[in-house]
Amino acid sequence: MASHLLTLDSLGRDGIVRVLELSAHVKKLRGDTRDSLAGGRVGMIFDKPSTRTRVSFEAAIWGLGMLPIALRPDELQIGRGETIADTARVLSRYLSALVIRTFDQAKVEELAKYATIPIINALTDDHHPCQALADVMTMQEEFGDFAGLRLAYVGDGNNVCHSLIQAAGWLGFTLAISAPEGHQPKAEIVAAARANCARYGGGIELGHDPSAAVRGADAVYTDVWASMGQEKEREVRALSFAGYKVDSDLMALASPRAIFLHCLPAHRGDEVTDDVMDGPASRVWDEAENRWYTEQALLYLLITGRDRWERTT
Repeated sequence: MASHLLTLDSLGRDGIVRVLELSAHVKKLRGDTRDSLAGGRVGMIFDKPSTRTRVSFEAAIWGLGMLPIALRPDELQIGRGETIADTARVLSRYLSALVIRTFDQAKVEELAKYATIPIINALTDDHHPCQALADVMTMQEEFGDFAGLRLAYVGDGNNVCHSLIQAAGWLGFTLAISAPEGHQPKAEIVAAARANCARYGGGIELGHDPSAAVRGADAVYTDVWASMGQEKEREVRALSFAGYKVDSDLMALASPRAIFLHCLPAHRGDEVTDDVMDGPASRVWDEAENRWYTEQALLYLLITGRDRWERTT
């Protein structure tokens, strides 16, 4: 079992499957897992604002009987000259695990290099593995097996897209990505996932036509056109993404059983219309709830190394 979650590749196929199996068990308990890791302490560094990640991780940590310790950037010496390596060494003496939501993927990787506790990537500019775990859990609940599934991703080839690409590679479903020119996902992430698809099935399709991506899809996914830190580009991006809105006409091209997914927050009226967000195909609220269960499972697995639920007290 991996000791950190830096990207979904940290877990690989077996690790992702273990997280999903344990997440389903946790969901049956409705998060009633108190005292499973009683006495533990989990630090949470948030360099970026958060609603779902902050609340779901605090709920998951508390639900395991551990103490969540929120750490703001202005409270840490890392912003005043202390090295990332020294911060990792010190926090490892106090904590059972460290969750970090930040900008640079390299910061997460450097923490993991020097820490002796699990480091969990709760979002960087390049990856959002915790979100992807909740996404694939939601798909599994709806469809069961991943074999033969087609997920259409319409929008920016961003951190969420990168993590979904890795998920498709390891779990063997097809991910059809439609993104404007200049907003495609990173080529090296696509290439690595395609190598995994060759082994496990599925595939990664790249294109610019939302209709082609969505046609026959079992699930349709989108994200905001301007992520955090890109707000000044919003007007320019709105022009680039014209025609990439997920509305009822686009959803009508998908499979009759298709569901709609969104990592949230949604900019209603931009990348998605209200009738889709609030319609019968929408699973966005289940998807958001599943962040809680997958994060509990992930914390338990990384801290204990066990894939069977056992109380430690």
